[in-house]
Amino acid sequence: MESPQKNRVGFFQMPLHYPRYTQKDYEDMPEWKLDGLLKEYGLPTHGDLAYKRELAMGTFIWPKCHLDSNS
Repeated sequence: MESPQKNRVGFFQMPLHYPRYTQKDYEDMPEWKLDGLLKEYGLPTHGDLAYKRELAMGTFIWPKCHLDSNS
């Protein structure tokens, strides 16, 4: 029987520790560090620095409404 992952083209793998950077951290983060972070999570590393920052912030910074369990 074939493994279901064997035929996958790409996948997202959640590492043990979710990144906890602030928006300011992403805005100041050097490109090599963004590339490493995106790569670690199986996300694309193509595009310019502004695109990578936007992708990282959109992926890893959750709106407050998702974090507030009393909503």
